Amino acid sequence: MKIAIHHRPGSFSDRWIAYCEKTSIPYKLVNAFDSDLVEQLSDCDAFMWHHHHAVYKDVVAAKKVLFALEHAGIKVFPDFKTGWHFDDKVAQKYLLEAIGAPLVPSYVFYDKQEALAWAKATIYPKVFKLKGGAGAANVRLVRSEGEARKLIAKAFGNGFPQYDRLAALKERFRKFRQKQASLFYVLKGVGRLLYTTDFAKQQPNERGYIYFQDFIPKNKSDTRIVVVAGKYAAGERRLVREGDFRASGSGLYNYQDIPETQVALAFSIAKKLKLQSVAFDFIKDNGRDLIVELSYGFGTEGILKAAGYWDSELNWYVGEFNPQEWMVELILQKQPRCF
Repeated sequence: MKIAIHHRPGSFSDRWIAYCEKTSIPYKLVNAFDSDLVEQLSDCDAFMWHHHHAVYKDVVAAKKVLFALEHAGIKVFPDFKTGWHFDDKVAQKYLLEAIGAPLVPSYVFYDKQEALAWAKATIYPKVFKLKGGAGAANVRLVRSEGEARKLIAKAFGNGFPQYDRLAALKERFRKFRQKQASLFYVLKGVGRLLYTTDFAKQQPNERGYIYFQDFIPKNKSDTRIVVVAGKYAAGERRLVREGDFRASGSGLYNYQDIPETQVALAFSIAKKLKLQSVAFDFIKDNGRDLIVELSYGFGTEGILKAAGYWDSELNWYVGEFNPQEWMVELILQKQPRCF
């Protein structure tokens, strides 16, 4: 079998390529944005693309390309079941509710008056989110009906930019104070106040809907459980920022005391949804495990610091592991799943 790979430095493709070369797996590099991509794939059996939510060309093209190829019988990563809901928290709400998964109670409205009526009747605080974004971007705590009404007015008015320049600068400064980033990194954020990113220029404002989740207090961290091929899982705890409620993107990790109940739940849901790769973000609510969101992709370095991994029978293996190699092995199978 020959695998085609779209390469983006710093993505999963670094390790895909290294594994193919180490094990003499036939592969070729292709540019997913070339108009003749399908022709380039004529001698390949599979196509792998770690597309990114913050790369505008990826956002425009990736799902169209991958799902078209899958329709034509080419094995792809990520496939439709794994990737259609990527970077869309509203889609994930419907998906998880449809299978009865323990999602943090979530609310979406497409009508302004219905949203205002809910805002008047609900209990605060609530968490407001845009459907896209990672690392706790586009997420804020809503403490009152007044705050909710302002957000609702904006959602059904001019809308929200995908890239919040001021919030991004504050996050850069926080990382600088935590010695996670350099002064130059902060200065680049200052520059973004005047000159925004190409991604932000291309993306239209988010509008016409509004999405909230219940705020679950007393969580000093969340837990990310990564499951690949339905066979293997690894976990990390992401600590909440100081003076904040958000854990995603904090850059603060702990790899101890990963709840096995969450590992088992992650395996179960990945199997039910037939996901090639998934990262679930969990929190606790009075001892109950709840899912905040999910993604087919995850950071390429952080999870590798875990001391080991589990198999689907919850056996624990101490030592190094490579999730990207598991992905390649999955694609090489005649039926590219392990469910």
